[in-house]
Amino acid sequence: MKSLQEQAGGLPEPTKSELEILQVLWQYGPSTVRFVNETLNEHMREVNYSSTLKLMQIMLDKGLLKREIEGKNHIYRPAERQEITQSRVIKGLATIAFGGSPASLALRALGSGETTAEELEQIKLLIKQLEDQQNK
Repeated sequence: MKSLQEQAGGLPEPTKSELEILQVLWQYGPSTVRFVNETLNEHMREVNYSSTLKLMQIMLDKGLLKREIEGKNHIYRPAERQEITQSRVIKGLATIAFGGSPASLALRALGSGETTAEELEQIKLLIKQLEDQQNK
């Protein structure tokens, strides 16, 4: 059964494993499967090359990745910017786990970890921008 997002013609929401691959590609730029696999193994968790390859092929079929062929190398990149994917994931999570309330999600996220002074300043700036938009 397709999600409402997919039925509307948008990209599907990535799984946890797909988000790990996307994170590598966002951080390092367009890359081969081998590079993505090595980075996952070094920084996240142990993954077989064949599993990374298969998942990236599935992501290509789903439209989450794009691929260019350079000689013998297949170079993969995300199909959309990091901010767009993150917004879709947050909206989906807010809908499913927080009754559609992004504010509840944000409050839970802020209350469950340590927030740096720089992050607090970014949050204050965002709140100010949202207040200014509402007052227009």
